[in-house]
Amino acid sequence: MDGMLSQDEINALLSGANLDGGAPEEAADETLLTDEQKDALGEVANISMGTAATTLSTLLNQTVNITTPNVSYMYWDDLADSYDRPCVFLSIQYTCGLDGNNVLVLKERDVKIITDLMMGGAGVESEEPISELHLSAIGEAMNQMMGSAATSMSTMLGQKIDISPPVANLIDLNEKQDDSILPSFLNKRFIKVAFRMTIGDLIDSEIMQLYPFDFAENLCETFSANVMGGTDASVTDIPAAIPAPAAPEPAPMPQPDMTQMQQGMMGMPQMQPMPGYGMPQMQPMPGYGMPQMQPMPGYGMPQPNVNVQPAAFQAFTGAMSAAGHENIDLIMDVPLEVTVELGRTSKSIKEILEFAPGTIVELNKIAGEPIDVLVNGKYVAKGEVVVIEESFGVKITEIIK
Repeated sequence: MDGMLSQDEINALLSGANLDGGAPEEAADETLLTDEQKDALGEVANISMGTAATTLSTLLNQTVNITTPNVSYMYWDDLADSYDRPCVFLSIQYTCGLDGNNVLVLKERDVKIITDLMMGGAGVESEEPISELHLSAIGEAMNQMMGSAATSMSTMLGQKIDISPPVANLIDLNEKQDDSILPSFLNKRFIKVAFRMTIGDLIDSEIMQLYPFDFAENLCETFSANVMGGTDASVTDIPAAIPAPAAPEPAPMPQPDMTQMQQGMMGMPQMQPMPGYGMPQMQPMPGYGMPQMQPMPGYGMPQPNVNVQPAAFQAFTGAMSAAGHENIDLIMDVPLEVTVELGRTSKSIKEILEFAPGTIVELNKIAGEPIDVLVNGKYVAKGEVVVIEESFGVKITEIIK
């Protein structure tokens, strides 16, 4: 032995090492997407997130722009080193059309600003830590945003696609997380699709979607089958078409002699009406000046012999009232919902979220003013509150006509 390694031995050593600088990976994780698959994944993400940006813009009343995505590979350790912490993870599960899930990652500052905008604020980052209120608000925003993205994907892929409501969690990337919070595909190499997102002049940040390899490959296959005609081959892989044999040139058509044609047309006989069958003369209608078509002699339209009689209707009798009374008896047992309305008011979402035990809500009714009685939502009477033993009741004081 000369101490030199063979090529097979070098390949065996390299197969057990991770050349990307992340955590060691298993043999199954060495599968990479082709360039065509990466392009397809980026195109799907670009179209769906463009629709999602429009929905978020309407929700926040701000201009939202999302740039073209960048598709790359990543490990959990790489993500922890390169991204802000803590951050908010939103797990999205596909329930129809696609089999799998992905994760949407947002920065903590971005979540606070979006939540403040949803509550009617000016988009100010609060000093308070992320709470359940923030997670609930951002979950609802992303539910509408990713729901519109799923609708866009349904149109693009030609099949119905639905998602479950996103589950939001505050994650510190440097701490070990519970397996029930994070999807299992984050324990090995995964795919990162990163976007640059701007919201007005408040946010200029990066959001990203994390995909498992099997879900990304399934998405690319669906895209290829429905959008690209079922082929994912590159242009260089397509064989050149065999040229078809050249068609024989058609024989030149003889050019007509225009002088002879003119002489021939001048020598053609003029059209003369047949005796007894002259063309109908246009006569003006009396009082309107519009021409009236007269039938040709001997060729008038035959008039059908139609028996026309006036319509006969049955006379109304007093029996109708009796029938109507019987019909109203049929619905006497139909239950109706009676609602007594003490008063009303309107509150903003921010004020509703501030409700707590002991909060007093002022209504638009004055003390002592009659209350409204509604039947199936229709205002029918006024009344006053009474107490019957241990229950409340309403004494009708006026019927509304």
